[in-house]
Amino acid sequence: MMDSLPLLATPDLDAPIAWRAGAPLSARQFLADVQRQARQLPAHGPMINLCSDRYRFAVGLAAALQRGQTSLLPPNVLPDTLARLRQPGSQLYGLCDDPRWVGWVAAGTPMLQAPVDHADVTALPVPLIAREQLAACLLTSGSTGAPQPHAKTWGALGLNIDAEAKRLAEYLQAPTLAGLTLVATVPAQHSYGFESSVLLALLGGAAFDCGRPYFPADIAQALVRVPRPRALVTTPFHLKTLLQSGVALPTVDLLLCATAPLSPQLALQAERALGAPLIEIYGCTEAGQVATRRTVSGELWRSFDALRIHRDMAGDAGSERFIVQGGHVSTPTPLADVLQLEDAQHFRLLGRANDLIHVVGKRTSLAHLNFHLNSVEGVLDGACWMPDDVVDGVVRPVAFVVAPGRSAAQVIAALRGRLEAVFVPRRVMHVAALPREATGKLTEHALRGLARSLRHDRA
Repeated sequence: MMDSLPLLATPDLDAPIAWRAGAPLSARQFLADVQRQARQLPAHGPMINLCSDRYRFAVGLAAALQRGQTSLLPPNVLPDTLARLRQPGSQLYGLCDDPRWVGWVAAGTPMLQAPVDHADVTALPVPLIAREQLAACLLTSGSTGAPQPHAKTWGALGLNIDAEAKRLAEYLQAPTLAGLTLVATVPAQHSYGFESSVLLALLGGAAFDCGRPYFPADIAQALVRVPRPRALVTTPFHLKTLLQSGVALPTVDLLLCATAPLSPQLALQAERALGAPLIEIYGCTEAGQVATRRTVSGELWRSFDALRIHRDMAGDAGSERFIVQGGHVSTPTPLADVLQLEDAQHFRLLGRANDLIHVVGKRTSLAHLNFHLNSVEGVLDGACWMPDDVVDGVVRPVAFVVAPGRSAAQVIAALRGRLEAVFVPRRVMHVAALPREATGKLTEHALRGLARSLRHDRA
């Protein structure tokens, strides 16, 4: 195997690598912008890449790679999150495209402004990046505990994206992803957004829209502005909001969804509304992308070809610990979920290992409860949470709902027809909105804080 990997996979440097407001930006322009940005970076890193514009993020990532520096990709800009990125002896600096962040994001950390214009286009070779170079360090979202950093080499990212590109081309019934444009509602700093928008363009041959549309009308407009074939890269939360908005939706050629399991009903509704197959991606920050499924075709997930999953027989038999290895996952990596293996490449997803709950001897998962809670008519958004307080020796789940037209009693009555009695929440708490992150995720910390604030309001 060669010890280096090109920065770009596309053989045609005049083909678009990005689209901004309907106008294409060529791979050749991208290389010119990367070269100029690289000359402006400090001699040493690492870099915190905080650019919200996807193109400027990609230019910053590539410029850092050319300087031999790692890009740190935090899921948010909270001081505690950024503090976890600091390493003793490192000469940390930031790159941003929002002038309000300069001098505010991290005290004592130099903040550079990403250029808003473009460099003059010249004939430039595609740079080669060493496979062993630490290209990016991502932080877990915190949904399964305190955020933890995970470094990725350029070679491992290349293998990961090659596997994803081949699988998505298979769903598109195309030889490659050349010509496909990705519109993503997910930030580039999140592992899913990083892999399935930015890296799918650099290493997978696709292109991406520069923005990150959030509201339904903005998503529809962004899709209309880019040519077909086009794909929407989104999350269950954003997708559900989009479908409930009533906004006229253009036809797309592929739907990608991740960060939480999607219900078959919502997947079918999305496929009918947007005219494309919906593909879910299963993965985690620790291992990267692991498997895909077309949700309407069944609940079985299929791992990428080079990956194998097995149960860790050396561990506690009751822990249900599952390990993935192969391909871009060079070392055995535990998954945070409980699986039901059909074979080494096919499985059912039962829920997070720390998501499983036990009530009076029965077991289920919060994901299962959330699935049924969000299937109740009139519930626009909802989440179940296990509090610390014990009633009659038993901890009962609590439900937070955004359901303006449904009373707590109506929600509970609907859940009684869907869940075993012991798992039906005894309390349903109405809120204006759930404290979701940009990816649509809800952390244990956020739900605990929401419960605390609601108790304070009632008091």
